[in-house]
Amino acid sequence: MIEFVLDSRSKVNTYLQLVQQVKQALRVGLLTPGDQLPKVRDVAQSLAINPNTVLKAYRELEIEGLVAGRPGVGTFVERSLAGASLPNQAELREDLVAWLHRAQEAGLTPEDVIALVETTLRATLAGDTPHRKPAGAG
Repeated sequence: MIEFVLDSRSKVNTYLQLVQQVKQALRVGLLTPGDQLPKVRDVAQSLAINPNTVLKAYRELEIEGLVAGRPGVGTFVERSLAGASLPNQAELREDLVAWLHRAQEAGLTPEDVIALVETTLRATLAGDTPHRKPAGAG
């Protein structure tokens, strides 16, 4: 089951943070069709937020067709966002964990890591070629 975490420093609305976390869990296979999301009341209590915020997030996910609410029972995952790359993610995750340990040893803060990943991702995808050769190679 997913455990939500809020970033109080984030400029992203609380309900959108919840939506993003569910989508990430669906993308990496932590949540699969049939899984139940935590009860609204439990999420609201554990995060000290208004239950309406959780309801708004769950409604957004329902509108997108990712989950379905069953009155009196709960909210359940309807479909996954995991792609064909899911089987490769375990090995890539291990590589990422090792890289994150190196980044931490090099003195990078979580904010530094996020900035490095996001700027590198944008620069890489801007070229629109997944495996560009370095200048002079080839």
